Amino acid sequence: MSGQRRPYPAEVRERAVRMVLEHQHEYPSMWKAIESIAEKLSLNHETLRLWVRRAQTDAGERPGLTSDERARIRELEREVKELRRANEILKAASAFFGAELDRQSKK
Repeated sequence: MSGQRRPYPAEVRERAVRMVLEHQHEYPSMWKAIESIAEKLSLNHETLRLWVRRAQTDAGERPGLTSDERARIRELEREVKELRRANEILKAASAFFGAELDRQSKK
């Protein structure tokens, strides 16, 4: 195995984030709420912190790209990569056939 853990199920992420947001007023800081709830759920506190930040961004409560925007950017980057590859293939084919036509016209 590559050393990476399998992603947590969406239900676990959603429940953990909901718990932090619902109970943060019971703690002196958001960080303390995250630490406490992460421990109770046997999660890494940094993982939970990132989930909470992502949820806040997706809800428009903090600046940054939403999950949907990040997914769209990844999709567009993949598409650009494919189009660049196709363009390189077309350039090579064009050069090959152009050279072939030159050879035929000089005969």
